[in-house]
Amino acid sequence: MENSRASLNGVFHALADPTRRAVLARLARGPASVKELAAPFDMGLPSFLKHLRVLEEDGLVRSQKVGRVRTCRVNAPRLALAEAWLSEQRAIWEAQADRLADYVETHLMKGGDHEG
Repeated sequence: MENSRASLNGVFHALADPTRRAVLARLARGPASVKELAAPFDMGLPSFLKHLRVLEEDGLVRSQKVGRVRTCRVNAPRLALAEAWLSEQRAIWEAQADRLADYVETHLMKGGDHEG
């Protein structure tokens, strides 16, 4: 359980930054070189590489170097970890909202039907 929690924490840490989310959105369309990934961002390559390192350390991105080109791709199973957690939370929230709606309809709406 603790390992799973740490894993999930790492994924959300990586997703917390808009630059890293943009990189993942780009990689969702397919693999790209580091140069391609860095191009849209107004930052130096060393700063961009720090973002990429976080994504790799947290397992959301994998890279492979062939010659001088390092190509990155999304590690979908790791991203699915966050998606699964969010789905579980959504189910809990929806169940609570349903119970609240039932309560309102059963207890509060009946009170509105009575005249003074």
